[in-house]
Amino acid sequence: MATASRALNGRADVSEQTRQTVQRVARTHGYGARTRSRPPAAAPGGAAHWTGIVGVTMPYSGPAYFSNILAGAVEALAEHEMHALVCPTRHEHNYEVSLIGQLVSGQTDGALLVLPEESPAELRALKRQGFHFVVVDPLHELDQDIPVVSAANASGAHQATAHLLRLGHRRIGVITGPLGGVATERRLQGYHAALVAGGAMPAAELEVQSDFMISGGAAAAARLLDLPDPPTAIFAFNDSMAVGVIQAARQRGLRVPEDLSVVGFDDTLEAEVSHPPLTTVRQPLKELGSMAVSLLVRLLAGQWSEPLHVELATRLVERGSTAPPAPPAPR
Repeated sequence: MATASRALNGRADVSEQTRQTVQRVARTHGYGARTRSRPPAAAPGGAAHWTGIVGVTMPYSGPAYFSNILAGAVEALAEHEMHALVCPTRHEHNYEVSLIGQLVSGQTDGALLVLPEESPAELRALKRQGFHFVVVDPLHELDQDIPVVSAANASGAHQATAHLLRLGHRRIGVITGPLGGVATERRLQGYHAALVAGGAMPAAELEVQSDFMISGGAAAAARLLDLPDPPTAIFAFNDSMAVGVIQAARQRGLRVPEDLSVVGFDDTLEAEVSHPPLTTVRQPLKELGSMAVSLLVRLLAGQWSEPLHVELATRLVERGSTAPPAPPAPR
């Protein structure tokens, strides 16, 4: 496919024999090279090397979190007459490194790296090669000169926890993602800050690590609900785990929100269709994708924008899964 593209677009790195063969077959089947619009002004390398294709690496393309980011990116690329080459990485570091290497040496102008597995050192090395990329939702803390688009994770977690505190909850369990990730650590910071501001000190037994999956959320919720003094509310760090919390509560005969309040994070379709509908923190997922494209286009045009680390606002969406805690049972 790449060879055919180079031959049809008049690239010099194709032998004359191959070019003639491709052009002959193309004419036979009615194909031709598409006329492209000009690249962004002052794009490095000029129009001769402009392909209009942007690589998008992400662990998976199916789950709502990733598909929404991808939708925002694809729509924004279309506005610039550009296209996405989607590369699922399955959270496999070596496979992802190999894919990015192919993007660097292949027919792409740049890339969006969603939740990349590469270390900060590996991303610095990629930047030194002159390859243009933007990181979306970084897994690690990155240098200020590496373009990053993320959500206001600490603020969102603070809003969720403060909401539960206002309802009267004091024992608020939390189900985190894998510790060490940027999003998890910042959401923990927001959770802790809201607890302290509300006069409820953090408790280690109320913090359980999980994997952002429904089954992981259910297992973590079971640990919290089996405590001698279980929480009256649980804040899960994504909507999938919050759905798992609701499942675990029902298995124990608990009603949501009468016996247990539940809050998620992301505001994906899962939040709207769960029963009851899920109170959650809206993360602007499509906007993450479109903002990343905006930064990448500026980089391709040689227009460095400050700051390179862009953080988009989050907000609490109140639905039916939260309520004041049930009064204590009479002794």
